[in-house]
Amino acid sequence: METLTDGMSTSPSSSSSSSSSSADDRASKTEDYATVMTEVWPEAERAESLARGAALKWASGVFCRPEHLEQVSQYRKRESRRTTSIYTRLKSMVQSHLEEVGRCMEQLREAQDELRQVSDALKKAGLEYGHNQDGLKNLERLREVSVNHGQLLAAVSNLPRLYSMHSVVVETECLVASQRLLEAHARLMDLERWQDDILWQIHGAAGMAESDQELVAKYFSDVSKLGETLGKELWAVVSSALAVARQNPTPFVSAVRIVEREEAMDRILLERVEGKVQPLPPGRPRRWRARFFQVLEEAVSARFHSVSYLHTRGPGLAGHLSALQHTIMADLATVRHLLENCVPPHYCLTRAYLRASHHCLHAHLTQVCSWDLESGEIFAVLNWVLHVYNSPQMLSHPDVLNVLKGGELGLLISTEGLEQLQNKYVQSVRKSVSAWMQKALQVELQDWQRDQEPDTDHEGFYTTSLPTIIIQMLEENARVAFIIGQSLRDQTIQMGLYEMENLLNRFREALVEFGKRHRSGPSNSNNHFYLHYLLASISNCIVLKKGTESLQQQQSSRELGQFTRTPSNPLAALERTVRRACRMVIDQLLLDLKPFLTGLVTRHWMVHGDPVPKLCRILERHLELYSRVRAPCRQRLQEEAQWLMVVEYVKALMQKRLLCRSADERRKFAQQMVKDDQQFRQLFNGLESDGSAPEVNPMAVLPVLADIIRLKDPSMLPLVVSGLASTYPDISEEQVSVLLDIRGDISRDIRGSVLDLLEQSANPLPVGYRPIFIDILVPPSSMTFCLPSTKCA
Repeated sequence: METLTDGMSTSPSSSSSSSSSSADDRASKTEDYATVMTEVWPEAERAESLARGAALKWASGVFCRPEHLEQVSQYRKRESRRTTSIYTRLKSMVQSHLEEVGRCMEQLREAQDELRQVSDALKKAGLEYGHNQDGLKNLERLREVSVNHGQLLAAVSNLPRLYSMHSVVVETECLVASQRLLEAHARLMDLERWQDDILWQIHGAAGMAESDQELVAKYFSDVSKLGETLGKELWAVVSSALAVARQNPTPFVSAVRIVEREEAMDRILLERVEGKVQPLPPGRPRRWRARFFQVLEEAVSARFHSVSYLHTRGPGLAGHLSALQHTIMADLATVRHLLENCVPPHYCLTRAYLRASHHCLHAHLTQVCSWDLESGEIFAVLNWVLHVYNSPQMLSHPDVLNVLKGGELGLLISTEGLEQLQNKYVQSVRKSVSAWMQKALQVELQDWQRDQEPDTDHEGFYTTSLPTIIIQMLEENARVAFIIGQSLRDQTIQMGLYEMENLLNRFREALVEFGKRHRSGPSNSNNHFYLHYLLASISNCIVLKKGTESLQQQQSSRELGQFTRTPSNPLAALERTVRRACRMVIDQLLLDLKPFLTGLVTRHWMVHGDPVPKLCRILERHLELYSRVRAPCRQRLQEEAQWLMVVEYVKALMQKRLLCRSADERRKFAQQMVKDDQQFRQLFNGLESDGSAPEVNPMAVLPVLADIIRLKDPSMLPLVVSGLASTYPDISEEQVSVLLDIRGDISRDIRGSVLDLLEQSANPLPVGYRPIFIDILVPPSSMTFCLPSTKCA
């Protein structure tokens, strides 16, 4: 900055005396102005310091090098011209403001002069008013005289009307009594007009006092009573229009004309009140048009109540709803084709009647739904609300569709109300279904005690009445519910399946109890056809399963009503019941076989072959009974009988009742086993199969066991036993050891090699393999002694 100052002091342009003096003057003026602005505006000092700082920053940026100082004179001239221009603009702006202030001052002086003149005029008027007080008192007395004269004139002009009013009232009452409603209403309007004129004259003359109003109201009290009488007669005509309009619609037409007159009068009087022309007369507005529609709705409600309520419970509810339908449609025809022509178009009388009917129906059905209804009654209500009411016979009738817009009336019963009603229907049907199922179960239990075979169906299978009753009942309930809608059918089916599951649980318990009584002995109960009724129960479960699957296929959703919390699974209950019944059938087979099983694998058996023929006869009798069972349980019972026979045969073999002493005995032993196997195969091979061969054939084990016993070369036993273990991996070392004991000729070395080989080839049971040997127990081996079994000396 010192360099900048030196350059500026040595600049040639700054040497002229005129420019330096003018610069000094501007500097002094600027300082004076800055001093004044600092006193007036405290922020001026801060603004000036900011401006100086900005100037210094600008100068340091422009004159950063010595050669730039040659341009100082140019910048000074430019800034001087700019400052001069700013001062000139400021001076012109201040001058224009001063001229404007002068004009404002001149206008203020003129306004002050005008206010002074107005004040003088008001003072003169006040003085004149004070001088005229005596004259005003004289005018007040004249005003009172004029008011009295006006009242007397009104009284004189209304005297004829007042004297004739009572006779006019009597004549009007006679007209009302004789149903001449239009003439009566014209007289009534004249009387009311007289009353309004008198009130207006009194009010307009001197303001109506309360005593005057009471006096007029008392004198015209008969007129107000006459209006009420006419109104009652009028509403009686309107309320009876639906019943008598076909015979004589004239009174109804007169009533509508009177209503329109009153509505026009209300409108005129309200307009005068809004325009502050005259006050509203007493008793106005009457609003008889709104009252007309109210009376019409009351008449519709009365028509509903006229329908007999004596037999609305039970089967009579459907007849009651049908009577309501015929009443509504008959009244609709009357309104549509007769009364609609008797009223102005803007009345929309048909629409008003439909709204009133809908409202009354809603209230009536709400009351009906609050009763403790049975399932048949609930069905009648739901069917009428959802189908009859919206059918072409009612709301979808062409006459109705031409008047109403879609959805204008809304729902007759709300969505929540319909859901509650459907839930009540399902609960009511559930009680009935549960009672019928319990009754059917009791009949079934009584059938079990009969001393005769169960009935057979057209295919020859054992059956009882239980599945037919249950399936027909559930299907009928589903069919009836479907008349109402898909949702109700789904709920009804789900409820039926839920109850069926409960029935099957009780049925299974009854089967178990039936089996206990049978096993307790024939002296306690009649058990001659125990097996037959077990087989009939299995066939019944199969029929119930088909019916259940058919019902489940009809369902459209699984999320149904109050049964979604514990979803029913009747198929699983059916499977449990079938398994229990099949187990009881096989137990009965075992019970019949048991007396003869002790004769297997004995010397008598080896010589004579007994008791296998007896066992076959028992099996044949059972298998013949199994043919009376429906598939697939028939095949299941046959397979279970086959497994039972083989397992019991192997059990008898493992008891070591017969030990061979020679090769001839081993040969005879094996031959008898093969012979038994052939008899069993001949018995079972002729049976019907379901087409799926089991992975392990139980009958194939007997020839293999016979081969082990019949084998002449004991050294081949490891190979034969290895094949046996690979086919039947559940056979144990103890069971193989029993087979070796039965042979009676196996040395310790061969036994050890066979058992070692069996232990090494032990494998886990494959998936789906049904074991034969795993539940067969082996008797404990007796300890061998080295000492001879002779008595001690």
